[in-house]
Amino acid sequence: MNDPLALRVSGLTKAYTSGGAKVPVLEGVSFSMQRGETLALVGESGSGKSTVLHLIAGLDRPCAGSIEISGVEVAGMSDADSAAMRRGTVGLVFQQFNLIPSLTVAGNIAFHARLSGRNDPDRNGELAARLGLEDHLGKYPETLSGGQQQRVAIARTLACRPALILADEPTGNLDEATADRVLDLLLDTARDAGAAVLMVTHSARHAGRMNRQLTLSRGRIVQGRAGEAPDQRQPA
Repeated sequence: MNDPLALRVSGLTKAYTSGGAKVPVLEGVSFSMQRGETLALVGESGSGKSTVLHLIAGLDRPCAGSIEISGVEVAGMSDADSAAMRRGTVGLVFQQFNLIPSLTVAGNIAFHARLSGRNDPDRNGELAARLGLEDHLGKYPETLSGGQQQRVAIARTLACRPALILADEPTGNLDEATADRVLDLLLDTARDAGAAVLMVTHSARHAGRMNRQLTLSRGRIVQGRAGEAPDQRQPA
């Protein structure tokens, strides 16, 4: 793939029906990300930030617009193709941990990497150690705290070596010191792999560590960081 862009979102529109009326959630959102770039998506609650991530991940369908990941149009993919994409090309760190209760921590970390043919036990062990999980590898999710489960979910995502990481408040369940350590690992691993990171966050401090910031308000991108013009670039 020769496309230098990891992600290109063009004219993304989404609405839901409530009481017989259409309720707009996103209205013509457009932006792009270079390979290896990190981008924070910020805005008030209900502005559509999580919806953007769900649409990019193929967990929901847009009403209009296109989404290209590494040059491949994904908005119209079948459910099976979307699932395959999430096992390899796109890594998800969402607020729902979605750990497999019948697998240990070690099994959960390796699960998607095995499916994508990228499982590396040494790498998994390194990720576990950096996330403070080395003493929990034989435990099951139900015995872990919410913060520990979040760290397992992050390790599972990084173990797959995805080209694009979508993170929705990835440190929201962690104390400040652990959150900083986890964000360090997320950004370091993404940089080493040349992966792009799109992160939704309410933390101005964490958003400030990303290469760029975009603000979403009422379903539209209204500004970039430091007074940049809205990043509504159309495909070349």
